[in-house]
Amino acid sequence: MRPPLVYHPAYSAPLPSSHRFPMAKFRLLHDLLRARDLARDSQLHQPLPAPRRWIEQVHPRTYHQAFARNQLSAAQQRRIGLPATAPLVRRTWLAVGGTVLTARLALRHGVACHLAGGTHHAFAAQGSGFCIFNDYAVAARVLLAEGAVRQLLVVDLDVHQGDATAALFAEEPRVFTFSVHCASNFPLHKQASDLDLPLADGLEDQAYLETVGEHLPVLLERLRPDLVLYNAGVDPHRDDRLGRLCLSSEGLLQRDRLVFDACLRRGVPVASVIGGGYDSLPELVERHGLVFRAAAEQARLHGL
Repeated sequence: MRPPLVYHPAYSAPLPSSHRFPMAKFRLLHDLLRARDLARDSQLHQPLPAPRRWIEQVHPRTYHQAFARNQLSAAQQRRIGLPATAPLVRRTWLAVGGTVLTARLALRHGVACHLAGGTHHAFAAQGSGFCIFNDYAVAARVLLAEGAVRQLLVVDLDVHQGDATAALFAEEPRVFTFSVHCASNFPLHKQASDLDLPLADGLEDQAYLETVGEHLPVLLERLRPDLVLYNAGVDPHRDDRLGRLCLSSEGLLQRDRLVFDACLRRGVPVASVIGGGYDSLPELVERHGLVFRAAAEQARLHGL
């Protein structure tokens, strides 16, 4: 069986042509996976918008209502960096629903992948860095509240620290936050994850893979999580406009293989989200496609 994939056509909400967020990447990623035979109709699942009760596990009503009604202050809007248009509001609620669905599918099938998600700079009452709601914080809270899991591990390999996720779960022992990021990169003021691995500018494939490979298996053995939420951001790539690390595309692929293999060989389900990446769209979409290739390979190797 191929890993389930979660996608909605509304993920690519329209933005002004001059906007620097690559919103078209979600639609183009779907097209790429179709063309590469990595996404068939039987694999694709379409989410519903997250209900308010899910969002409010993390974000207070005053915040999510102000966002949905375009009533955030100018400073709050600048911090987010995205306009609160009706299509963007809809895609934001859909993407959170998509990550919850991806997590549920991973628990059922062992691996599931979301063609969006990874908004790890969204705090409880404020967004930041193109992140409005923290999708995998909501997913974690929903699963814990339902009793579907008892322990979660967040593996955040985006080039930027998962600062808001760390802050949201600072007092929650059932969610362990693990962030491997460029030390000098955004955000300027870091939060304390349960385990942070800040990396020097220019770090290349071998040293990066050794760092992740040294720590992830130990965490899996110690925590025995019921689910890993994996942020497979591609902005550690050497050509990323906002990255500062120096991974190749092959290095990113090996990283994703490493994560899936480390989890699946221990019987730990993995739900992946695509995280960040900033480059021209064709190159960026190719990089985001790597995690889906790795997921398919590792699912097959581990008999899922």
